[in-house]
Amino acid sequence: MASKVTYQDAGVDTRAAAALVSDIKSDVARTQKQRQLFNSFGLFAAAFDLSDYREPVIVTGCDGVGTKVELLLEHGMEKEAGKDLIAMSVNDIITTGGDPLLFLDYIGIAKLDPERIKKLISGMCDYLEDCGCILAGGETAEMPGIVPPDVVELSGFCIGAVEKKDLINPETVEIGDLFVGYASDGFHANGWSLVRRLLEEHRGEFSDEELREMLAPTRLYHDAVNDLKAKGVNVRAFAHITGGGLPENLERLFKGKGGDLEIPYWENGPVQKLLAHTDPDDRFHTFNMGIGWVAIVPADQAVEACQAGPGGVILGEVREGDGITVKVQS
Repeated sequence: MASKVTYQDAGVDTRAAAALVSDIKSDVARTQKQRQLFNSFGLFAAAFDLSDYREPVIVTGCDGVGTKVELLLEHGMEKEAGKDLIAMSVNDIITTGGDPLLFLDYIGIAKLDPERIKKLISGMCDYLEDCGCILAGGETAEMPGIVPPDVVELSGFCIGAVEKKDLINPETVEIGDLFVGYASDGFHANGWSLVRRLLEEHRGEFSDEELREMLAPTRLYHDAVNDLKAKGVNVRAFAHITGGGLPENLERLFKGKGGDLEIPYWENGPVQKLLAHTDPDDRFHTFNMGIGWVAIVPADQAVEACQAGPGGVILGEVREGDGITVKVQS
């Protein structure tokens, strides 16, 4: 008689997965210092009490790390991948003026690798702890035969809330308002299909140290946003500069208005070495070009805006007529 086959024989170990949930509880606890779930972590769904808000508006976002994850995993930078995953969704949430409350992750893997997953989650929790967002749950799916070995699929989902009266409304942008830009920490998590191709062709030009520098995680901009609120700056709009660069991410904010931006030279040696191999125009529509976040503010509050968080710079003025142009300051 044929032997009986278990789920573990088929490549899925549910007991190891359950043990992993227990192992990550200390990291999860770090994300509940500023806010707490309404019930325990590890149930079938998470709950959050919104009664502190008078007129809460729910805001949501989801994103991933894209093809950058391949290089991050190859170089043992799982924590950085976890940070990228958080920042890509949390930054989108805070463009609304809202608070990031809950985050859920999805990890797809061929075979459970507890050490690799714990590093990913540790990186996630570093960023979630920083911005007061709770790791409310997630899904780790073992999919042998579907997900290739040494590949990890990553997706993140963030839920936030904002008082209706505090919701950022780009329709309030006026001619003469100023664009204030805040620096990025690298390419963040966009444009990596191009980066990977260029590295395949020119890998000998880059040291491992330079490559790791280019793989720096996406920056969280909650500090700038919180500082702008504390200073009472009347922010008309925020933009998280991701795929499409400054032109596409700013043009989506309004119609009938635009701007001619001058950005600082991007002081990043490895990035500049790689940019030398890219099309001079296309790079502005692919990468953030050193500016990962933009606030649009009234001209008389630009000084305060430039002093928020890590500090910003004035990039240009809102003008009549569609379109955003970008050039590097001479």
